[in-house]
Amino acid sequence: MNREPIMTEIEAREKISNQRSEISNFRWPDAFIVVRTLAHALALLPLARILFAALTGGLSMNPIQDVEQHLGRAAIALLTAALAVTPAVTLSGWKKLGKLARPLGLYTFGYAFLHFLTFIWLDFGFNGPLLLRELREKPYIILGLSALIILNALAVTSFRWWQRRLGKIWKRLHRLVYLAGVLAVLHYGLAVKGNLFTLQGNVLLPVLYGIGILILLAIRIPVVKNRLKKS
Repeated sequence: MNREPIMTEIEAREKISNQRSEISNFRWPDAFIVVRTLAHALALLPLARILFAALTGGLSMNPIQDVEQHLGRAAIALLTAALAVTPAVTLSGWKKLGKLARPLGLYTFGYAFLHFLTFIWLDFGFNGPLLLRELREKPYIILGLSALIILNALAVTSFRWWQRRLGKIWKRLHRLVYLAGVLAVLHYGLAVKGNLFTLQGNVLLPVLYGIGILILLAIRIPVVKNRLKKS
């Protein structure tokens, strides 16, 4: 008469045991996968915001300039993030973070190219004479174009085939990313309303990016890098 309750109790114990086993066997996602996924999501967020604003009428009275500026700001933000990868590895010792440098660099080039394309196509309609006049009147455009040329070279040679083919030259070439960063900051600082050199007007963000890039560059100096590793 008491057999059924006994069997039920045994089954309940087995169920609890199985649940505990499942909990103990549960594995959290690899931390790097989470960080990498978050990095990709954040990198695509500016583009998603631009598209959403364009489709919902959220752009300003000058939509072309609005898109152009948003793309430019996204490019310099991602460039700074890409430059921060190696120092982050140095400070944390987490070598897997180094794998984020290439995708962040490619996102940077993508936004920079779209920024340039918006300028020469949507803004000037590929009109050569008008573009040349704009270059003469606003030399800072040449700084941005120079940064884009460097980023293009780095994006093209970011593949392993080029790394093997170029050998030691590859590292030297990719150190130009800091030059691209300086050129991009100067381009940004001279493009906004204000004076970058007297720190007047809307130059706070360009100045902060400039300071950030100089700090990231300083961390890569061997003496500084070795001290940070020891601390």
